Amino acid sequence: MRIPRTLGTSSFRLTVVYAVQTGVSFLLLFGVIFWSTARFMRHQIDDSVSNEINEIISSPISSTPEGVTSLVGDMSRHASGFYYIWQDADGRLLAGNLPALQPQVGIREWSERHHQAANEMSAIRGRGVMLSNRYLFVGWSTHQLLEMSRFVTAVFGWGLVASLLLALSGGAIMSRRLMRKIEDISETSRIIVNGDLRQRVSVQHNGDEFDHLALSINAMLDRIESLMNDLREMTTDIAHDLRTPLTRLRNRLEVRDNVALPQLHQVLADARRDIDLILEIFSALVRIAQIESGGRKSRFTAVVFDELLDTIVEIYRPSAEERHQCLIASIEPRLVVTGDKELLMQMFANLIENALRHTPDGATIHLTARREGTQVAVAIADNGPGIPEDMRSKVLQRFFRLEGSRTTPGSGLGLSLAKAIATLHDATLQLRDNVPGLLVELRFALAANLPPQSP
Repeated sequence: MRIPRTLGTSSFRLTVVYAVQTGVSFLLLFGVIFWSTARFMRHQIDDSVSNEINEIISSPISSTPEGVTSLVGDMSRHASGFYYIWQDADGRLLAGNLPALQPQVGIREWSERHHQAANEMSAIRGRGVMLSNRYLFVGWSTHQLLEMSRFVTAVFGWGLVASLLLALSGGAIMSRRLMRKIEDISETSRIIVNGDLRQRVSVQHNGDEFDHLALSINAMLDRIESLMNDLREMTTDIAHDLRTPLTRLRNRLEVRDNVALPQLHQVLADARRDIDLILEIFSALVRIAQIESGGRKSRFTAVVFDELLDTIVEIYRPSAEERHQCLIASIEPRLVVTGDKELLMQMFANLIENALRHTPDGATIHLTARREGTQVAVAIADNGPGIPEDMRSKVLQRFFRLEGSRTTPGSGLGLSLAKAIATLHDATLQLRDNVPGLLVELRFALAANLPPQSP
């Protein structure tokens, strides 16, 4: 027989385990309460019987055996729940409302019915003493103790059944709810596998763990969709932007008859230049892919920003002077961030090269770095032609180049690489108008632990 799907879930099996634990806890609690209550009631019976015996012994009438016989006989006729036995050494009953017993000093209890006892009586508990070589026993019916035992047993029995039913029904309800959540995730996964990357797991906004899981899965799906879109765009861009250099390379390598040796050398030189450009494009694409994968975060260390930026400025200042450009640096000391020093060098090198390449002779490039609260703000500003506002987001895409930049060397991957490096370091990169020119602003989180200051 096929087990219902709800009963086969791990949550329902866990509920069964909890139900068993609840049942065992109920049984332990029942045992403790039952034992404690029975012990208390027996102690009460023993105290009452002892007081009754002490009253008989301390009575003035009990100074002689005949007086005890008279007193026990009178008490037996007017007994209010007590049972008495007064018998001689030969075992003959002298007085009382129970048959004679084998003499036994101390507490005793038995459950046999006796014809003189009440019909409801199922057991007698009492105490026996020896007086003047005669045996005196006073007892009390344990009927109330037995009734209490039956009542407590019934209450705990029904309570155990009710708790188990509630636990199992609650487990079934929780299992159905969990199954609906899991089925929703499974259905979303199947739709995504079939090609619809826009599908997302529904969020109930209850603030529970299922919402947290749904939000995490949706964030992962957003990232996957973004990477897939980037991959499609990159494939399209590669096909588009490599077509021109590959076509040009093919045309140049078409060797014609009567080609002079100097011309052939020039063709080969141009072909090498085209191949170098293609290799540069592929190298940049591979580097961007490696950066966006996040694997380089394992190499993060404390980077002294002011020293890194000073090195960049020293490297590119001669290039700026050759074009009669002015590269000015204003860098605060002891700016420390956590990151990959090699990638940060690459990012700022790309940004400085773009500023030098796309500004005319005599332009000024100003690099500033300062601390703002818990952040390090770096700005690279120039007074060149700048970038139109509607194009600033597009120039961060792979292979995108403005019309005025297509005549200059480059692949259109410099800003894309800088954007990828900034994202890897959880930094922001924004392009703004410098009026005139372009302002590139980056913000990094300031490292919590600063290295010791050099003397």
